[in-house]
Amino acid sequence: MQQDRTSLILGLLLVAVGGGWLLGSLGFIPSVDWAWSLGLAVVGFLAIVLSGFDKVSFVVAGFFGLASVLSVLRQAGVMKLEVEVPVLVLAAGLLLIAARSEAIPLPRWIHKG
Repeated sequence: MQQDRTSLILGLLLVAVGGGWLLGSLGFIPSVDWAWSLGLAVVGFLAIVLSGFDKVSFVVAGFFGLASVLSVLRQAGVMKLEVEVPVLVLAAGLLLIAARSEAIPLPRWIHKG
């Protein structure tokens, strides 16, 4: 079962990267480094998948997901690097504050004493 899910995810990633690359090469969309942008998103996704939903994965997934979106916007010319970096710093702070919520569980590897 795990192998089926892994091959499906890998196949979908390859289709997304190849499709974005082709559309960019043909001039239908702005040329974007899809491998980089999707790689950022995958890191965030894997944080949740591998450790479950907790305070750490919430921050990591949120940060890398936003970084992926902002990377695409910057590469498409919608946003400048001078805006992207401060937005990421602000988002990191907001995610850390939001992670303090009692509704988000502590990671399993942290034991409250």
